[in-house]
Amino acid sequence: MAVIAGIIGTSLINRFMEGGALFMSLILICLLILIYFTIKSILTLKTNKEISKKMLKHISDSGALGLALGVMGSFIGLITAFDVIEATGGAEPTILSGGLKVALLSTLFGLFTFSVSKLAILILRIVQK
Repeated sequence: MAVIAGIIGTSLINRFMEGGALFMSLILICLLILIYFTIKSILTLKTNKEISKKMLKHISDSGALGLALGVMGSFIGLITAFDVIEATGGAEPTILSGGLKVALLSTLFGLFTFSVSKLAILILRIVQK
């Protein structure tokens, strides 16, 4: 089991680095912020419902920011890939597919962050009622 966890962890770290360290790190920060707000909302649910409800907006905003950063990182990656293709005068299919894969990794991570935020909001709204 430890070997499988090590392989999965190494693979995720490699994908994280392939997606571009800057945008992937910013999206990760958004994910960590929304997890923080989710935990804070859960902890304040019984003592102060107003603060718990205000946290829903912060969770939503951090998830949307993660998605926006993912899409922006993807577009910057695509523009960079097209610049390289333009400079070289042509593209081999392996180079083009590798560039597209890298460009889509940040969008995928942004979508994951957005999905986590929406799931957290859904659960918190159910619990708050």
